[in-house]
Amino acid sequence: MPSYRLLLEYDGTGFVGWQRQSIGVSIQGLVEQAVASVMGLPKVSVMASGRTDAGVHALGQVASFTVPVEREPGSLRRGLNAQLPLQVCCQEASWVRDGFDARKHACAKRYRYRIMDGDRRSAIRQRYLAYERSTLDVAAMTEAGAFLVGTHDFTSFRAAGSSVPTSTRTLHELSVERREDELWIEVKGSGFLRHMVRILVGTLLEVGRGRMLPQEVQGILCARDRTRAPKTAPAKGLCLVEVEYQGADQPVVPRGVG
Repeated sequence: MPSYRLLLEYDGTGFVGWQRQSIGVSIQGLVEQAVASVMGLPKVSVMASGRTDAGVHALGQVASFTVPVEREPGSLRRGLNAQLPLQVCCQEASWVRDGFDARKHACAKRYRYRIMDGDRRSAIRQRYLAYERSTLDVAAMTEAGAFLVGTHDFTSFRAAGSSVPTSTRTLHELSVERREDELWIEVKGSGFLRHMVRILVGTLLEVGRGRMLPQEVQGILCARDRTRAPKTAPAKGLCLVEVEYQGADQPVVPRGVG
């Protein structure tokens, strides 16, 4: 059976997140319904690189599925976009090798958190920005972020309700920089715990406000205690930018096609 890879973009506002829930509309549910309709199947299971929380957006979410139907990727992409609501779209579709799993084969993910600080606001971008009344100290936030890069036990930055066996993760990069009238916090890691990025951002915000010294972040990390870290930053400022696979998701042509 041919396997497919989808590159998805979505505005997470108003959705319960990627994963299907008993109540509310999920991105996964919408995509599975669209794939089943286009493929002419009663039901299809679609796996994403990872769950995004309610209100979180994506520019580069990757999803995969395998079905007993061959559909030309361009036709699949157009068919999905005809079925999906305007807040969700398929940017790319391709055939991939048998056994490709968007979650298991993901090597790294990059997230971006956007903030507008000071006395500025935006009507057009307000769905994708968090607001901060004070002017943030970028240098102090950058200094604090350096303590978080590397392989650590991130229990202090893990929300309750997660069943993963370990809280050890590797953070490859963390940057804080101004982009015109916005402040961007970008993180790249091998994987992330529940709400981890938003708790990291919430902690850096406290440093940027001057309420916490940069070196205090190291103490929070070493404590392995969620109660030591500040509150979680709002979901709407967060976006999954890209997922890396180191070649596992390279396009192929199924046998008997072409």
